[in-house]
Amino acid sequence: MSNSSSINEFLLLAFADTRELQLLHFWLFLGIYLAALLGNGLIITAIACDHHLHTPLYFFLLNLSLLDLGSISTTVPKSMTNSLWDTRAIFYQGCAAQVFFFFFLMSAEFSLLTVMAYDRYVAICKPL
Repeated sequence: MSNSSSINEFLLLAFADTRELQLLHFWLFLGIYLAALLGNGLIITAIACDHHLHTPLYFFLLNLSLLDLGSISTTVPKSMTNSLWDTRAIFYQGCAAQVFFFFFLMSAEFSLLTVMAYDRYVAICKPL
């Protein structure tokens, strides 16, 4: 019989140990999350509904808003639920999924920002 153990969850470090500060953390992050959802949702709706905004610049802004929604939705809801329910555990698969999606979305966002910067450089320095 071999001695083996496996880790199936991690314990996260809490922002605060007192319940009042955990609830304050929840409400603060809920406000930030809802503001991000509302702002990016308005940008996506405005670009999708107005046909005058179907240009390359607004196409890039639409994709940037979608990537921002994805990146904020990978980490903030888990942090809010941990603060609300006073838990600190996250399963290994959930942690791996969060890390994968966050790095994927952030690298896509940085790539898109690089393409946007190059587009503006070409438009200003080498006009048609």
